[in-house]
Amino acid sequence: MAIQTQVWMKNSELALAETVVSEAASEASEVQHEVTLYPEPIAHFGSFVVTNSLLNSWLAVVVIIALSWAVGRKVSRVPSRIQALVETVVEGAMKLADSVTGARSKTIKVFPFIFALFLFVLINNWLGLIPGVGSIGFIEMIEGHKVFVPLFRGATADFNTTLALAIMSVVGSNIFGVIVVGAFKYFNKFVQVKELVSIPSEIIKNPAVIFVNPIKFFVGLIEIVGEIAKVASLSFRLFGNIFAGEVLLTSIAVIFAFGLPIPFMFLEVIVGIIQALIFAMLTLVYFTVAGTAEEH
Repeated sequence: MAIQTQVWMKNSELALAETVVSEAASEASEVQHEVTLYPEPIAHFGSFVVTNSLLNSWLAVVVIIALSWAVGRKVSRVPSRIQALVETVVEGAMKLADSVTGARSKTIKVFPFIFALFLFVLINNWLGLIPGVGSIGFIEMIEGHKVFVPLFRGATADFNTTLALAIMSVVGSNIFGVIVVGAFKYFNKFVQVKELVSIPSEIIKNPAVIFVNPIKFFVGLIEIVGEIAKVASLSFRLFGNIFAGEVLLTSIAVIFAFGLPIPFMFLEVIVGIIQALIFAMLTLVYFTVAGTAEEH
Protein backbone atom coordinates (compact mmCIF):
# COMPACT_ATOMS: atom_id res chain seq x y z
CA MET A 1 0.00 0.00 0.00
CA ALA A 2 2.87 2.34 0.85
CA ILE A 3 4.56 1.49 -2.47
CA GLN A 4 1.38 2.34 -4.39
CA THR A 5 1.11 5.64 -2.55
CA GLN A 6 4.73 6.53 -3.40
CA VAL A 7 4.17 5.62 -7.07
CA TRP A 8 1.02 7.76 -7.17
CA MET A 9 2.88 10.70 -5.61
CA LYS A 10 5.72 10.40 -8.13
CA ASN A 11 3.24 10.27 -11.00
CA SER A 12 1.50 13.38 -9.63
CA GLU A 13 4.83 15.21 -9.38
CA LEU A 14 5.71 14.22 -12.94
CA ALA A 15 2.30 15.39 -14.19
CA LEU A 16 2.73 18.70 -12.35
CA ALA A 17 6.23 19.16 -13.77
CA GLU A 18 4.95 18.43 -17.29
CA THR A 19 2.16 20.98 -16.79
CA VAL A 20 4.63 23.64 -15.64
CA VAL A 21 6.95 22.89 -18.57
CA SER A 22 4.08 23.06 -21.06
CA GLU A 23 2.84 26.34 -19.59
CA ALA A 24 6.36 27.79 -19.74
CA ALA A 25 6.71 26.62 -23.34
CA SER A 26 3.37 28.17 -24.27
CA GLU A 27 4.35 31.44 -22.58
CA ALA A 28 7.67 31.42 -24.42
CA SER A 29 5.89 30.80 -27.73
CA GLU A 30 3.51 33.74 -27.19
CA VAL A 31 4.65 37.05 -28.60
CA GLN A 32 4.51 39.88 -26.08
CA HIS A 33 3.91 43.47 -27.12
CA GLU A 34 3.48 46.37 -24.74
CA VAL A 35 3.85 50.14 -24.87
CA THR A 36 7.06 51.02 -23.05
CA LEU A 37 8.30 54.34 -21.71
CA TYR A 38 11.68 53.75 -23.34
CA PRO A 39 12.40 53.36 -27.08
CA GLU A 40 13.43 49.95 -28.36
CA PRO A 41 16.87 49.58 -30.02
CA ILE A 42 16.82 48.63 -33.71
CA ALA A 43 20.50 48.60 -34.67
CA HIS A 44 23.93 49.25 -33.16
CA PHE A 45 26.85 51.02 -34.81
CA GLY A 46 29.60 50.66 -32.27
CA SER A 47 28.45 52.53 -29.18
CA PHE A 48 25.80 54.41 -31.18
CA VAL A 49 22.32 52.91 -30.75
CA VAL A 50 19.60 53.48 -33.35
CA THR A 51 16.16 53.30 -31.73
CA ASN A 52 12.74 53.14 -33.36
CA SER A 53 11.91 56.68 -32.18
CA LEU A 54 15.17 57.95 -33.71
CA LEU A 55 14.18 56.34 -37.03
CA ASN A 56 10.86 58.13 -36.80
CA SER A 57 12.67 61.45 -36.22
CA TRP A 58 14.80 60.86 -39.32
CA LEU A 59 11.65 60.06 -41.28
CA ALA A 60 10.12 63.37 -40.11
CA VAL A 61 13.23 65.23 -41.32
CA VAL A 62 12.98 63.49 -44.71
CA VAL A 63 9.30 64.50 -44.96
CA ILE A 64 10.12 68.15 -44.17
CA ILE A 65 12.95 68.21 -46.74
CA ALA A 66 10.70 66.60 -49.36
CA LEU A 67 7.88 69.08 -48.71
CA SER A 68 10.29 72.03 -48.82
CA TRP A 69 11.77 70.83 -52.11
CA ALA A 70 8.35 70.17 -53.64
CA VAL A 71 7.05 73.63 -52.70
CA GLY A 72 10.24 75.60 -53.41
CA ARG A 73 11.20 74.15 -56.79
CA LYS A 74 8.38 75.93 -58.66
CA VAL A 75 8.04 79.26 -56.89
CA SER A 76 6.75 81.96 -59.24
CA ARG A 77 5.29 85.47 -59.10
CA VAL A 78 1.95 84.01 -60.17
CA PRO A 79 1.50 81.37 -57.47
CA SER A 80 -0.06 78.00 -58.12
CA ARG A 81 -2.74 76.64 -55.80
CA ILE A 82 -0.19 74.81 -53.67
CA GLN A 83 2.10 77.84 -53.48
CA ALA A 84 -0.84 80.08 -52.59
CA LEU A 85 -1.87 77.67 -49.83
CA VAL A 86 1.65 77.57 -48.41
CA GLU A 87 1.99 81.35 -48.56
CA THR A 88 -1.33 81.72 -46.75
CA VAL A 89 -0.21 79.35 -43.99
CA VAL A 90 3.17 81.06 -43.60
CA GLU A 91 1.64 84.56 -43.57
CA GLY A 92 -0.92 83.48 -40.97
CA ALA A 93 1.86 81.98 -38.85
CA MET A 94 3.89 85.19 -39.09
CA LYS A 95 0.89 87.29 -38.02
CA LEU A 96 0.43 84.98 -35.05
CA ALA A 97 4.11 85.40 -34.20
CA ASP A 98 3.76 89.19 -34.55
CA SER A 99 1.19 89.14 -31.75
CA VAL A 100 3.91 87.77 -29.47
CA THR A 101 6.99 89.66 -30.65
CA GLY A 102 5.12 92.93 -31.25
CA ALA A 103 6.98 93.76 -34.47
CA ARG A 104 7.52 92.07 -37.84
CA SER A 105 11.24 92.93 -37.71
CA LYS A 106 11.61 90.83 -34.54
CA THR A 107 9.47 88.05 -35.98
CA ILE A 108 11.67 87.69 -39.06
CA LYS A 109 14.72 87.04 -36.85
CA VAL A 110 13.25 83.98 -35.11
CA PHE A 111 10.46 82.79 -37.41
CA PRO A 112 12.52 80.30 -39.50
CA PHE A 113 13.63 78.44 -36.37
CA ILE A 114 10.21 78.54 -34.70
CA PHE A 115 8.28 77.43 -37.79
CA ALA A 116 10.75 74.61 -38.52
CA LEU A 117 10.41 73.47 -34.90
CA PHE A 118 6.61 73.54 -35.21
CA LEU A 119 6.70 71.42 -38.38
CA PHE A 120 9.11 68.90 -36.84
CA VAL A 121 6.98 68.42 -33.72
CA LEU A 122 3.73 68.32 -35.71
CA ILE A 123 4.94 65.73 -38.22
CA ASN A 124 6.36 63.55 -35.44
CA ASN A 125 3.04 63.77 -33.59
CA TRP A 126 1.14 62.72 -36.71
CA LEU A 127 3.55 60.01 -37.86
CA GLY A 128 2.68 58.00 -34.78
CA LEU A 129 -0.94 57.81 -36.02
CA ILE A 130 -0.16 56.42 -39.49
CA PRO A 131 -1.17 52.75 -39.90
CA GLY A 132 1.97 50.62 -39.74
CA VAL A 133 3.79 52.80 -37.24
CA GLY A 134 3.89 50.64 -34.14
CA SER A 135 2.57 47.52 -35.93
CA ILE A 136 5.40 46.81 -38.40
CA GLY A 137 8.51 45.37 -36.80
CA PHE A 138 10.30 42.17 -35.85
CA ILE A 139 10.29 39.59 -33.06
CA GLU A 140 13.23 39.44 -30.66
CA MET A 141 14.00 36.99 -27.85
CA ILE A 142 14.44 38.89 -24.56
CA GLU A 143 14.99 36.88 -21.36
CA GLY A 144 13.44 33.78 -22.89
CA HIS A 145 10.33 35.58 -24.15
CA LYS A 146 9.36 36.54 -27.67
CA VAL A 147 8.90 40.30 -27.72
CA PHE A 148 7.58 42.29 -30.67
CA VAL A 149 9.75 45.34 -31.41
CA PRO A 150 8.13 47.95 -33.70
CA LEU A 151 10.36 49.39 -36.41
CA PHE A 152 8.94 52.90 -36.00
CA ARG A 153 7.59 54.66 -32.93
CA GLY A 154 6.27 58.19 -32.50
CA ALA A 155 9.36 60.24 -31.66
CA THR A 156 7.54 62.69 -29.41
CA ALA A 157 6.24 59.73 -27.37
CA ASP A 158 9.88 59.23 -26.37
CA PHE A 159 11.05 61.47 -23.51
CA ASN A 160 14.58 61.58 -24.97
CA THR A 161 13.26 63.43 -28.03
CA THR A 162 11.12 65.93 -26.13
CA LEU A 163 13.93 66.59 -23.64
CA ALA A 164 16.39 67.25 -26.48
CA LEU A 165 13.91 69.62 -28.15
CA ALA A 166 13.31 71.47 -24.86
CA ILE A 167 17.03 71.87 -24.17
CA MET A 168 17.57 73.12 -27.71
CA SER A 169 14.78 75.67 -27.33
CA VAL A 170 15.92 77.02 -23.96
CA VAL A 171 19.63 77.08 -24.82
CA GLY A 172 18.81 78.64 -28.20
CA SER A 173 16.76 81.40 -26.57
CA ASN A 174 19.64 82.23 -24.22
CA ILE A 175 22.12 82.36 -27.10
CA PHE A 176 19.70 84.61 -28.98
CA GLY A 177 19.47 86.90 -25.95
CA VAL A 178 23.26 87.18 -25.72
CA ILE A 179 23.49 88.08 -29.42
CA VAL A 180 20.68 90.66 -29.40
CA VAL A 181 21.04 92.27 -25.96
CA GLY A 182 24.73 91.75 -25.32
CA ALA A 183 26.53 89.33 -23.04
CA PHE A 184 26.88 91.60 -19.98
CA LYS A 185 23.33 92.96 -20.05
CA TYR A 186 21.86 89.53 -20.61
CA PHE A 187 23.77 87.70 -17.87
CA ASN A 188 23.10 90.61 -15.52
CA LYS A 189 19.48 89.38 -15.43
CA PHE A 190 20.67 86.24 -13.66
CA VAL A 191 23.67 87.37 -11.66
CA GLN A 192 22.98 91.02 -10.90
CA VAL A 193 26.45 92.02 -9.74
CA LYS A 194 25.67 95.57 -10.86
CA GLU A 195 23.07 95.90 -8.09
CA LEU A 196 25.53 94.87 -5.39
CA VAL A 197 28.35 97.06 -6.73
CA SER A 198 26.11 100.14 -6.84
CA ILE A 199 25.16 99.94 -3.14
CA PRO A 200 28.11 102.03 -1.77
CA SER A 201 27.56 104.85 -4.29
CA GLU A 202 23.76 105.00 -3.84
CA ILE A 203 23.40 104.35 -0.12
CA ILE A 204 23.81 108.04 0.79
CA LYS A 205 21.11 109.20 -1.62
CA ASN A 206 18.81 106.25 -1.04
CA PRO A 207 19.45 104.16 2.10
CA ALA A 208 16.79 101.65 1.01
CA VAL A 209 19.16 100.20 -1.60
CA ILE A 210 20.90 98.25 1.16
CA PHE A 211 17.71 96.13 1.38
CA VAL A 212 16.35 96.39 -2.18
CA ASN A 213 19.48 95.60 -4.18
CA PRO A 214 20.32 92.30 -2.40
CA ILE A 215 16.74 91.22 -3.04
CA LYS A 216 17.18 92.01 -6.74
CA PHE A 217 20.38 89.94 -6.69
CA PHE A 218 18.63 86.89 -5.27
CA VAL A 219 15.69 87.33 -7.66
CA GLY A 220 18.20 87.08 -10.49
CA LEU A 221 19.43 83.76 -9.10
CA ILE A 222 15.84 82.52 -9.07
CA GLU A 223 15.73 83.28 -12.81
CA ILE A 224 18.36 80.56 -13.27
CA VAL A 225 16.00 78.06 -11.62
CA GLY A 226 13.28 79.34 -13.94
CA GLU A 227 15.39 78.50 -17.00
CA ILE A 228 15.79 74.92 -15.77
CA ALA A 229 12.06 74.75 -15.08
CA LYS A 230 11.39 75.74 -18.71
CA VAL A 231 13.17 72.58 -19.87
CA ALA A 232 11.06 70.39 -17.57
CA SER A 233 7.83 72.16 -18.54
CA LEU A 234 8.37 71.90 -22.30
CA SER A 235 9.60 68.30 -22.32
CA PHE A 236 7.10 66.74 -19.89
CA ARG A 237 4.07 68.51 -21.41
CA LEU A 238 4.74 67.30 -24.94
CA PHE A 239 5.85 63.81 -23.90
CA GLY A 240 2.93 63.29 -21.50
CA ASN A 241 0.23 64.24 -23.99
CA ILE A 242 1.61 62.25 -26.94
CA PHE A 243 2.53 59.17 -24.90
CA ALA A 244 -0.91 59.17 -23.24
CA GLY A 245 -2.52 59.28 -26.68
CA GLU A 246 -0.39 56.36 -27.82
CA VAL A 247 -1.42 54.28 -24.79
CA LEU A 248 -5.08 55.26 -25.29
CA LEU A 249 -5.12 54.18 -28.94
CA THR A 250 -3.39 50.90 -28.08
CA SER A 251 -5.91 50.17 -25.33
CA ILE A 252 -8.88 51.00 -27.57
CA ALA A 253 -7.48 48.80 -30.35
CA VAL A 254 -7.19 45.87 -27.92
CA ILE A 255 -10.84 46.29 -26.89
CA PHE A 256 -12.17 46.50 -30.45
CA ALA A 257 -9.85 47.13 -33.38
CA PHE A 258 -12.46 47.78 -36.07
CA GLY A 259 -14.03 51.23 -36.19
CA LEU A 260 -13.78 52.11 -32.50
CA PRO A 261 -10.28 53.74 -32.62
CA ILE A 262 -11.22 56.09 -35.50
CA PRO A 263 -12.85 58.88 -33.39
CA PHE A 264 -9.91 58.75 -31.00
CA MET A 265 -7.46 59.02 -33.91
CA PHE A 266 -9.18 62.21 -35.07
CA LEU A 267 -8.92 63.48 -31.50
CA GLU A 268 -5.19 62.71 -31.48
CA VAL A 269 -4.78 64.59 -34.78
CA ILE A 270 -6.18 67.70 -33.06
CA VAL A 271 -4.04 67.08 -29.97
CA GLY A 272 -0.97 66.81 -32.21
CA ILE A 273 -1.67 70.23 -33.72
CA ILE A 274 -2.35 71.84 -30.35
CA GLN A 275 0.77 70.41 -28.70
CA ALA A 276 3.00 71.43 -31.61
CA LEU A 277 1.51 74.94 -31.51
CA ILE A 278 1.98 75.23 -27.74
CA PHE A 279 5.59 74.06 -27.95
CA ALA A 280 6.39 76.51 -30.77
CA MET A 281 4.59 79.45 -29.15
CA LEU A 282 6.27 78.94 -25.78
CA THR A 283 9.63 78.78 -27.52
CA LEU A 284 8.76 82.00 -29.35
CA VAL A 285 7.89 83.64 -26.02
CA TYR A 286 11.24 82.55 -24.57
CA PHE A 287 13.09 84.01 -27.57
CA THR A 288 11.13 87.25 -27.36
CA VAL A 289 11.76 87.72 -23.63
CA ALA A 290 15.44 86.85 -24.03
CA GLY A 291 15.81 89.38 -26.85
CA THR A 292 14.36 92.22 -24.78
CA ALA A 293 16.62 94.34 -22.58
CA GLU A 294 15.86 94.12 -18.86
CA GLU A 295 14.89 97.77 -18.51
CA HIS A 296 12.29 97.31 -21.27
